[in-house]
This record gives sequence, C-alpha cells and structure tokens, in this order.
Amino acid sequence: MSFRTRLALPVACYVVLLVSALQTLVVPVVADIQADLGVSTSAASWVVTANLLAAAVFTPLLGRLGDLYGRRPVMLGVLTVVLLGSVLAAATSSLPLLLAGRVAQAASFGLFPLSIGMLREELPPRRLTGAMALVSGMLSVGAGFGLVVTGVLMRHGGDYHELFWLAAALTAVGLAGVWLLPRRAGVATGRLDWAGAALLGLGLVLLILPMEEGNGWGWGSVRVLGCLAAAAVVLAVFVLFERRIAHPLVSARMLSHRPIVVANLVGLFLGFSMFAVFLAVSALVQTPRGIAGYGFGASVLAASLVYLLPGTASGVISAPLGGRLVARFGAKTTLIVAAVLAGVGFALLAVLHSATWQVIVGALIVNSAVTFGYAALPALLIANVEPAETGIANSVNSIARSVGMSLGTAFVVTMTTRNPIPGPVPLPREAQFVATFVVGAVLAAAAAVLVAWALPRVREVALSPREAEADEVLGAAGLPIPAPR
Repeated sequence: MSFRTRLALPVACYVVLLVSALQTLVVPVVADIQADLGVSTSAASWVVTANLLAAAVFTPLLGRLGDLYGRRPVMLGVLTVVLLGSVLAAATSSLPLLLAGRVAQAASFGLFPLSIGMLREELPPRRLTGAMALVSGMLSVGAGFGLVVTGVLMRHGGDYHELFWLAAALTAVGLAGVWLLPRRAGVATGRLDWAGAALLGLGLVLLILPMEEGNGWGWGSVRVLGCLAAAAVVLAVFVLFERRIAHPLVSARMLSHRPIVVANLVGLFLGFSMFAVFLAVSALVQTPRGIAGYGFGASVLAASLVYLLPGTASGVISAPLGGRLVARFGAKTTLIVAAVLAGVGFALLAVLHSATWQVIVGALIVNSAVTFGYAALPALLIANVEPAETGIANSVNSIARSVGMSLGTAFVVTMTTRNPIPGPVPLPREAQFVATFVVGAVLAAAAAVLVAWALPRVREVALSPREAEADEVLGAAGLPIPAPR
C-alpha cells in the first residue's frame, strides 16, 4: 500500500471531524455575536440557520460532483471555499459578510459523503467496514470538540472572531492532507442534474427553514405551515422529475429501495438524538438549582467539559467498536443495538438527573448509541448502491441527519421555552426536560421496531469480521456471496 493510500483513513477522519466542529463552534456564541454586531436575536440566529440551509443545497451537489469528477479535486475545492469563508467570518464585523462566510463554510458538509466514497476507492475490503465506522464516529467526536473548544476560548469573555481564525487554521491543515491523497478519476458517467439539484435544494430549504424559525414565527403560523406545504409539493415534483430523466441526481431506486429509505429514516432519528441530548443536557445542567429546584448551575465551560465531553470523546472507542459490530453481526443488528441503547439513555435521563454522574452516564449512552448508528449507516448504504452512487447516497443520508438535527434543535428549544418558571430570567420547568427525554426514548423504540421489521435479514449465521466485511463488499458489487461455513 502506497504512502498516499495510507493517508486515506487519517485524512478522512480529520476532515469529517472538521465538518462537525465547524457546525457546533458557533452555536454557543450566537448571543455574543448579537451583542457585538448590535442586531436582533432572530437576525443573529441566521449565523446558524444560513449554514444549515446552504448545507442542504450544497451537500447533494458535492456528492454527485465527487462521483462524476473524482473525490480529491472536489474535496480540495470544498476546503478552499471553507478556508475563504472562515477567513471572511474572522475578519468581519458585518452581519451580511459574516453570513456569507457561514454559507461558504456550509460546503464542508459535503466532505463526509466525499470521504466515504474515497475510502471505498482506496481501502481493501477487509478494512473498509471498520474504516467507515471510525470516520462516521468522528461526526460525534467533532461536534463535542467544537463545543469544548468554544467553551475554553470563550471562558473569560473572549472574542468570538478567534473561533473563525481557529477554523481557518484547521481547514488549512485539512487542505494539506487532502492534497497528498491519490488522484482517481470519477466513477460515474453522465452529467450533473442541475434542475434536479435546484428542486431538491429548494425543497430542503423550505423544509428546514420553518424548523429553524418555527419558535419565533409560531408553529401554527401561516409562514411555517406554508413553507412545510410548499416543501411537500416541491419534493414530490423532484421525485417525479427524477423518475423521468436519463441521468438523475438521485436514482429512482435510491428513492424507493427499502434499505436506503430505512437508512435515511434512521439517520433522521440519530441526528435528532444527537442534538436533543446536546441541547437538553446543556440547558438542564446550567439551570440554577436554588431557583428552579433542579439543575447544577454549571457554566457553559463546565457543561461542555464535565457533562458533554465524556459522551463525545467516547466516540474514539465506540466508533471502532461499532465497526466491529457491523463486521461481526451486520448493519441491521448494529442499528437495532444503537436504537435500544439510545432508548435506555433517554429513559435514564428522564428518571435520573439529580446527580452529576447520572447525567454524564445518560448522555454518554445516547452519544455512544449515535456513534454506533453512524458506524452502521455507510455500510448499509454501500451494500445497496453502486460505486457510482456512493457519494450521492451518503449525501442524501447526511441531509436526513441534518434535518434530524434541525428537528432536535427546534423540539428542545420549543419545550424549554414554553410555560417557563416566572422570574427575572424565565427558566424551563423540570417536567419539560423529562418530556423531552421521554419523547427521545419513544422515538428510539420506534426506530428499533422499524429497523427490525423493515430491513431484510441478510445472513442467518454469524461470520467472522474478515468474512463479514468481504461478504458486504461482494454483495455491494453484485457478486455471488459464498455460503457461510
């Protein structure tokens, strides 16, 4: 194996960690941005919203471009755009320019599907499943890394511009790493479906926008309901359009094949779970017990380092462990384990959250479940799509996770701001956190049932990790699978 090929896995891990870190770095400092720029709360929130909306448009385009023209050049282009966006955000004190920088940073979302496609090209079958699991686990680790770094840099009222300078430096490192990767030609033929990309992007923007703004607009308002109705119409037109053209952005099979549909629904749930536990635990532990009767009065830094870091850092261990589970028992069993674990974690948080260790353990279990789920999804997708569709399939799944993250954010914000405890600073009631965790547990149970019922059982007996990995790759390539001994 050449030196450049050996770099494939560490570079993929790094750039995917960067994706999540860029997403969460800015979340805790929205209030600081609002104060510095002198804008309203709703205007400042667009620093997050604009990033997610742009990601919904960019991700499928970039995944398909990687399939058509090769992963390396597209990754280099993405990181260059992200670097320029980070420098712009770091150097400006203008909201429009800051939003432009955040839109440019949103191109980073395309790095995950591009990395998975690159691993499929570079690694031998015996290493592929574990490598994809490790890279997927970096999504959870990176999210925690972003929160922790923000807490450390802002602990004494630091300048939020430092976060964007750090993002620029981290992106430059990623750019250097991708430059060293092997050069490969594209694996797909045809051309980019611009009309389909425009329809999909518009539909996703109409879907995500009300989720991000629903708390301010009102969930029953004309704007929210109108956007959701328009999203349903546009996405339906997109599906009909894709079925009728020669080179669709998303093939008809990808829209209807049961394993892929299930993978996207599970991705939706995992994205919801990750952000629901991040935001709910952070808000719970920062609540002053003397006023509300619960909580720990923790600082933002303590919430990140003490309560959330153990769960996200555990991804370094749980990601490769998830890969072993996928290799040994298959993606279906691993997804069921992930859903059950998430249900246990949410249930524990609902019942036990009066001591520090209880919250840490509950959050750690949910985060480990998310990491296991992320480990299984790429293997499930690769086993059900052709190599030429690897990028777009993982792009669609990334979008599903992003929609889930938006739903998790919107749900937690709505639950923690309705019917607050009266006082100078309104605080959520304990019952609202309990309800949030109970909903998470119910959704986890539903996800476990869905996976158990809807995914076919691919093998009747357990295989060794080496045999299982080879089996998945052979099946993905349409080759006959040897009977297990």
